[in-house]
Amino acid sequence: MRVPKRERQRQLEMSLEQNPFLTDEELSKQFKVSVQTIRLDRLECGIPELRERLKTVAARTMDAEVKSLQSDEVIGEIVDIELDKRAISIFDVTDDHVFRRSGIARGHHLFAQANSLAVAVLDDDLALTVTSTLNFLKPVKSGDRVIARATVDKERSNEKRTYVDVVSTVENETVFTGEFQMYQTTNHSRSEVK
Repeated sequence: MRVPKRERQRQLEMSLEQNPFLTDEELSKQFKVSVQTIRLDRLECGIPELRERLKTVAARTMDAEVKSLQSDEVIGEIVDIELDKRAISIFDVTDDHVFRRSGIARGHHLFAQANSLAVAVLDDDLALTVTSTLNFLKPVKSGDRVIARATVDKERSNEKRTYVDVVSTVENETVFTGEFQMYQTTNHSRSEVK
């Protein structure tokens, strides 16, 4: 049975409050209506498109949390962060990021997203990458949305290095993993690691 318009719009607002990263396509499947209907509902409710919602969340996150980088130095958009613990960023791959012949994303873009996230997650004014171990597991193409999740590994961290693990996925499939050994001027996780 079809949900009345007002009820659908109310549910749409609730869904986007819980997960502002849902695309119009995902919402159309969820509500069993066309993408155009979702767009019209969003307009009527004053809900911006996904890119604008991401920018709002990212700007709030960057301003409130990140110390080690300026917002224009981050590759992708940080959408969630808990300093010295974890962070999430989203990177939308466009034609500018891929090889023309194969349509596959250049690896340095995936590395840059992961590395900037590993730097940003650390609660310090200065954080630098000492070494990294990278695994490119699946090709990424134009139009893909790469979600990178960084986790500070406090068990392996010590007074000289902080370890950050990053896993990047496209549609819940792992496409890249990286282990970053980081240098910080003040290592907040040292006091917790004995």
